[in-house]
Amino acid sequence: MGSGLWPAGRSGEYWMVTDRGPNGLPEVDGEARRTFPTPGFAPAIVRVSTRGGKARILQTITLKNSAGRPITGLSNQQGHDEKPYGWDGTTELRYNPNGLDTEDIVRTSRGEFWLVDEYSPSLVRVAANGRILARYVPRGLKLRGAGYPVYETLPSIFRRRQQNRGFEGLGISGDRLYIALQSPMANPDMDTAKKSRITRILAVNVRTGRPVAEYAYEFESVARFDPKAGGDQNQMKISSVVGLGNGRLLVEERTDNVARLYTADLRHATNLLGGRYDLSTTKPSLEARLPRNVRPLSKKLAVDLAKIPGVPGKLEGVALLNRNTIAVANDNDFGMGEIDENGRLKSNGVPSRLLVISLARPLG
Repeated sequence: MGSGLWPAGRSGEYWMVTDRGPNGLPEVDGEARRTFPTPGFAPAIVRVSTRGGKARILQTITLKNSAGRPITGLSNQQGHDEKPYGWDGTTELRYNPNGLDTEDIVRTSRGEFWLVDEYSPSLVRVAANGRILARYVPRGLKLRGAGYPVYETLPSIFRRRQQNRGFEGLGISGDRLYIALQSPMANPDMDTAKKSRITRILAVNVRTGRPVAEYAYEFESVARFDPKAGGDQNQMKISSVVGLGNGRLLVEERTDNVARLYTADLRHATNLLGGRYDLSTTKPSLEARLPRNVRPLSKKLAVDLAKIPGVPGKLEGVALLNRNTIAVANDNDFGMGEIDENGRLKSNGVPSRLLVISLARPLG
């Protein structure tokens, strides 16, 4: 449940969120297939206490449609999302337009939650009881049959997100939500995405769900960031965003081995919203080449998490407790290891962990 992390108000308590549930990507008949061993799993928000050195779940809020029925984490649309299979990789499952692959989380002073989703990709507004109030998706997605309101408010170009690389980071500052795309878009194609260092961050009005700005964010070179990644730039990801106020964000860049936090400044970055780089016909695309007239977010290293002893891999949740203290959480993939021919799961042995870290210098 470390896909997202938010302070719950009481010391040692946090709101966290699962992703779509246990899933795998085995190769079957020469094809990588997305499997769902528990296809009825409903993504959930959980309130966790960490007092005494152990995590304890205090409350579970299952995500529900407008009728109060639990949703699933299954793929939404044929042709846009991965085809869903059962645990064996051969039994085809039905697409489910209600399904969400939830990631980061924030909670407002009114008690509502906001989540991001990797499928559409989408921004999701959730009532305190877990009922989905609205899902905001890219224009032209044409998602039909969902059991809750769906609004096409986001730039259509975001439909070009890579599979399993949609919206991953979510922060809030004032009346704006900041949403980070995990990886560069397949714009115009996957070859471009795998080499690109440019992803995008959207600013959305928290009252309307409509975007008000869009920025380019430039990743570090993977060769310098993580030498163990073998030069594969596509291993670079954003997994968390935290609003710092005064036009600044705390952004987590990571591979599965290395994670670092950067302070990113929005104030002098180019607003791309509604311009030529929101059109799929623009050549070269933003992902293919960052033009001179586009200024990405300026950034500087704030915390090198890779240098802190005991920090686990695949860190996805980051929360700011105060200027001198952060909390981080990993995604252990539900302990998903190998599944034998009888459907029995072997745990990967990776626990869910949450760490509170005192910083040597306050976040400025």
